[in-house]
Amino acid sequence: MDIFKRISEYKTESEKLAWTGSFKEYIELLRNNPAPAMTAHSRVYEMIESYGVEELSNGQKRYQFFDKEIFGLDRAIEKLVEEYFHSAARRLDVRKRILLLMGPVSGGKSTIVTMLKKGLEKFSRTQDGAVYAIKGCPMHEDPLHLIPHELRPEIEKELGVRIEGNLCPSCQMRLRTEYDNTIENVLVERVLISEENRIGIGTFSPSDPKSQDIADLTGSIDFSTITEFGSESDPRAYRFDGELNKANRGLMEFQEMLKCDEKFLWNLLSLTQEGNFKAGRFALISADELIIAHTNESEYKAFISNKKNEALQSRMIVMPIPYNLKVSEEEKIYGKLIEQSDMRHIHIAPHTFRAAAIFSILTRLKESKKQGMDLVKKMRMYDGEEVEGYKEADLKEMQNEYQDEGMSGIDPRYVINRISSALIRQDLQCINALDVLRALKDGLDQHPSITKEERERYLNFISVARKEYDVLAKKEVQKAFVYSFEESARTLFENYLDNIESYCNWSKIKDPLTGEEMDPDERLMRSIEEQIGVSENAKKAFREEILIRISSYSRKGKKFDFTSHERLREAVEKKLFTDLKDIVKITTSTKTPDELQLKRINEVSKRLMDEHGYCPVCSNELLRYVGSLLNR
Repeated sequence: MDIFKRISEYKTESEKLAWTGSFKEYIELLRNNPAPAMTAHSRVYEMIESYGVEELSNGQKRYQFFDKEIFGLDRAIEKLVEEYFHSAARRLDVRKRILLLMGPVSGGKSTIVTMLKKGLEKFSRTQDGAVYAIKGCPMHEDPLHLIPHELRPEIEKELGVRIEGNLCPSCQMRLRTEYDNTIENVLVERVLISEENRIGIGTFSPSDPKSQDIADLTGSIDFSTITEFGSESDPRAYRFDGELNKANRGLMEFQEMLKCDEKFLWNLLSLTQEGNFKAGRFALISADELIIAHTNESEYKAFISNKKNEALQSRMIVMPIPYNLKVSEEEKIYGKLIEQSDMRHIHIAPHTFRAAAIFSILTRLKESKKQGMDLVKKMRMYDGEEVEGYKEADLKEMQNEYQDEGMSGIDPRYVINRISSALIRQDLQCINALDVLRALKDGLDQHPSITKEERERYLNFISVARKEYDVLAKKEVQKAFVYSFEESARTLFENYLDNIESYCNWSKIKDPLTGEEMDPDERLMRSIEEQIGVSENAKKAFREEILIRISSYSRKGKKFDFTSHERLREAVEKKLFTDLKDIVKITTSTKTPDELQLKRINEVSKRLMDEHGYCPVCSNELLRYVGSLLNR
């Protein structure tokens, strides 16, 4: 890649986006495409939509804009987009509200805002997201503000747009002095939204109330020009450089909004409801911007308990952003954060993140009132797994059981900190699930915000995560061993099919060696079916279902083989592994394996490395660990 050539191409692309013309030319541009006249809220919604929307099988929508950064919050994101952005884009009253993201630390609130800001920057570089402004306006305001109020209804009808807001004081003066009130000559330019250049994005962060000035939001008088222009009410003597000024046409982020001094929040009352704010000695200044803030639950509760905040509270839409409650999605969070580090050279064994994720999710779940439903079953159902005896309706019922589920528990930052402590040990080539669970356990003593009771609960969850990992580890070795004895597995599979066919057809089975006719081998069939919990009462239905599947495959000209029925395949593998358990025990635990045992260990280790993502270090550790489990 030629770096400087690529930089030059990017510069050329940016230059191609530049456009300057008269207000008259801008009106012609709107006749062909009224999209540039959309509101800030519409622009954000259209930007999210432009990445695509996926309809899930449960009727839920997944917005692909958030896919790469936000994991496991599909329900919260759908609610956010549909109930706020979509409604606000359609000019419903919701757009006159501050969007407040409320949730626990490290839950994704700041990430959502950062994504929206970066998304807007990128969208403004496309044809559909183009933004045009009066050239030289410090607030990059909508050129349609030039049209007198009396004429707006006719022109709105003509162009198919809506015009809201007034010219800022600076543009009012320039229209008189530079353009002699001839609006068709006013220059219009295309602007690219940019946080760095303070165009269309503003960010306000609270600091010491004694030193922070309201000018940070609304701009300030430039005292060096007072003698030149003679008045504080002259727009030329005022800096329109506050965050509210610069966020016009885009997005204004209030970081930790409820930590702000009250006087900073008063400015938002008029801005949200009327779309304007007061600055200096001017009339109200129009602003079209989406105000988004974030805070944690305890600060929000303190805020609503104060009666003085009622006016502002009524102008807020509060969107809870809980922790993710899906194990598989939590794994992606850890994977993403480690991928961004400089520790990628250390191999992370399969299921390491899963063990940590199981622990995290268990700390966030609340006990269900459903009979027979424990936290592990609930965790599995939340992650999309089937749990015997429960259906989709039970899942939805559990998801609606607690409004605040996911608002507490262990946060991803703590887990990543502990994974990091495991990664930076000296001379380490690889870490596994046991290393991480040990690090999580050791860190609980130093965790500043958990009580003694919570610590005991969390230690129990680490034990549960260890047990879940034990099952995964055994399965992994089981698969690798079964593959090494693949021929045995297929023979057992074919034998089972012969027996159930004979059973269902009330016929005899012929011994392949002697030719003798025999009854179906009930002991063999049950020994396989019991591996996956098929009861005595359900065996007939299970066997018939297998035959129906074979018949269906036959009609379609497909071969029914070892991989065609997932549950039957699992049953055969488990049965074979049970039969091989003693071999596994001896092979993995013996200190001086013989030639045959060594060959088997090497075969299984190679399978783990080639097909399951293990390295030489963690594959050997896994085999030793599983051997110790089987010897207990």
